[in-house]
Amino acid sequence: MSANNLSYQEIKDSLNAYGIKATQQRIVIYKALVASRQHPSTEIVYEGIKEENPSISLGTVYKTLETFVSKGIAKKVMTDDGYMRYDGMLDSHHHIYCTDTQEILDYDDDELLLLIKDYLEKKNIENLSIQDICVQISGTKIEKGKPINIK
Repeated sequence: MSANNLSYQEIKDSLNAYGIKATQQRIVIYKALVASRQHPSTEIVYEGIKEENPSISLGTVYKTLETFVSKGIAKKVMTDDGYMRYDGMLDSHHHIYCTDTQEILDYDDDELLLLIKDYLEKKNIENLSIQDICVQISGTKIEKGKPINIK
């Protein structure tokens, strides 16, 4: 979902559908989150909105993003060094974390998802209801044409 293509009313309806009161501040923060493909931190969202929305504080952005996560309209993505980032894309997908650039890239792979689902079904894990499957792969960028090096 791209916030650039969503109207004010569509964003408001999305927030309301998740039980979130659609205040102006929340709409602005949600739009910034969903529009970003970078999996932004609280600070990145804040930096992107503060010029046009000087009344929104960093604390408000943090609390709002945490509300989005608790209500299921956003997800947390953690970097290898424990730094928290946010993802407004709710479709099932995986992440590739580049440790040298700190980028988090979306990675869609239906075959991988099916392999993991099949594996978990075979393991027959008791007392667990799986809500989502998200694999995070960490690595560094290498020159094009070089083979993948798995350590």
